[in-house]
Amino acid sequence: MMPFRSYMVATGLLAASLASAGAHAAPPPAGTILAQQAIDGAPDGATAYRLKYASRGQNGDAVSVSGLVIVPAGTAPSGGRPVVAWAHPTTGVVPACAPSRSFLKFAMIPGLRDMLKQGFVVTATDYPGTGPGEVQPFLDGRAEARAVLDSVRAARRLEGSGAGQRYALWGHSQGGQAVLFAGAMHKDYAPELALAGVAAAAPATDLAALLRDDMGTKGGNNLTSLALWSWARTQDAPFDAIVRPGAVGAIDAVAAKCIDALLPSPSKRAADKVLAQGFLTVPDVTAVAPWREIIARNSAEPLPATVPLFLAQGDADVIVRPAVTAAFMARQCAAGGKVALHVGPNIGHGWIATKSANAAIGWIADRFAELPAPDDCGARQVQSLNGKNPS
Repeated sequence: MMPFRSYMVATGLLAASLASAGAHAAPPPAGTILAQQAIDGAPDGATAYRLKYASRGQNGDAVSVSGLVIVPAGTAPSGGRPVVAWAHPTTGVVPACAPSRSFLKFAMIPGLRDMLKQGFVVTATDYPGTGPGEVQPFLDGRAEARAVLDSVRAARRLEGSGAGQRYALWGHSQGGQAVLFAGAMHKDYAPELALAGVAAAAPATDLAALLRDDMGTKGGNNLTSLALWSWARTQDAPFDAIVRPGAVGAIDAVAAKCIDALLPSPSKRAADKVLAQGFLTVPDVTAVAPWREIIARNSAEPLPATVPLFLAQGDADVIVRPAVTAAFMARQCAAGGKVALHVGPNIGHGWIATKSANAAIGWIADRFAELPAPDDCGARQVQSLNGKNPS
């Protein structure tokens, strides 16, 4: 088999030569596998592949996306294996930050062993721009959603995967936003697939609240920096007018690094110090055009009432506040949806997907088994979640 890197270079050169020759061939169908490589290290005898596959970007344009497909050991059932599409939290916005490139790639998928033991094929997209490409369209819900849905299509095209039509979505933070957008657009974008349910841990639903609540904290400064840097390059939103000149280098330094790095670099530590002194010239970037509009169109709307939803939220989360998740749940309930809520006592943002994975995968397994979806709308735990909002 041709090495993955060589295959990617070859396909890139082919695409470039076709473009330079003035070819007008239609792009490959979304979900088409462009390159694949079997990789070692998957747990429990599973087989793992790193793929490059076709998707559609933020404007519906053809893009290539990388990611993983992990296939459980054993023989697939006659109806095909269910698929769980995992959507990762923020790792960064440059190609080096693709989770499929990390030596922790399998550990970064909460509940992976449980899913494989239950016979699920697991996909894990890198999103557009991280992996192939130059810049991730950060927190672009539709681009992320297409990459998630197309990872399921790619798994079904992978020889030997046994992946069937039924699938579920599972994501954390930025990935929670991705799966909510995917759940909202699944009928229009991937009508040939059968969605069983959506599970999201501390999802980024209300981007305005997320940026406002976190501004001034180290995490919030980094989040805003990633957004501004990415949107300047992918959303035609240059930030010169709202950023202090002395902080531009700090934003560049944050964007150049990956969040899963074990130790921050000296440049990253220096950047954090600059950002901590205040780097915006406006009091609320969420109220200023064009960022206001970018934020609004990438904030999640309720899912169709026919799509069951599992929400996990740590009550000690100071990144995605409990009240924000409670507000989204209230909107989903008001839309007629069925929502199962898992509250993690004294759990912060970083750990909620890991701590809720058993509950989330159990809920997903029940959806594949076509059991009635539980419904916590109006339950007391919603009121307690809404009432506890750490500062």
